[in-house]
Amino acid sequence: MKTKILLVEDDASLGFIISDQLKSDGYSVTLCTDGAEGFQRFNEDTFHMCIFDVMMPKKDGFSLAKDIRKIDSNIPILFLSAKSNDEDKVEGFKSGGDDYLTKPFNVEELQLRVAAMLRRINIQPEAKDETVFQIGEYAFDTVNFNLKHPNFEKNLTKKEAQILKILCKFMNQVVAREIVLNGVWGQDDYFVGRSLDVFITKLRKYLKEDDRIQIANIHGIGFKLEIQD
Repeated sequence: MKTKILLVEDDASLGFIISDQLKSDGYSVTLCTDGAEGFQRFNEDTFHMCIFDVMMPKKDGFSLAKDIRKIDSNIPILFLSAKSNDEDKVEGFKSGGDDYLTKPFNVEELQLRVAAMLRRINIQPEAKDETVFQIGEYAFDTVNFNLKHPNFEKNLTKKEAQILKILCKFMNQVVAREIVLNGVWGQDDYFVGRSLDVFITKLRKYLKEDDRIQIANIHGIGFKLEIQD
């Protein structure tokens, strides 16, 4: 399997150039044009590395990195920015970045930095994403959106599957509401928050065949998918 890179760059021309070059180097590249879309795609797939522009609409690169670090503390993150002052670089590293490349840059330098970052953490691109989660007596197929129990089977909607996948990634851990909202809807406001509550209620109904399972409300924080022994 190819090494998969999530590239988030709002400059369409630059994004195409970088994506085209990385693809020619043998990488699989997913290109997004704003931070909100980038976070959604990150939650929908598995990547080996992230490359983020800093100044972007909807969600800037630093905020995007902070949200991703709540989910994955190890994935390499490279920032691209026209800002070259030390304060911005420091902010980039504080937000979870591993490297910082100032625009304009030489494409060859980008290639070398990407290769070095992947080599440094010994990426194993052959490792496949976990596509089936075992939730108590249920099997959840994240690719086909299928939730199966010996006494029950349900084909989930895309949003139901996205929400359940995030909860499964944090199984027996608390996941913040904003992580789910931004990961599924790309925004965090009152109206999508109400929609999330409706979907959580539906998921609880689907999971009721196994009484060891619960999706707990953690007041003021978010949710926790719990499997009791």
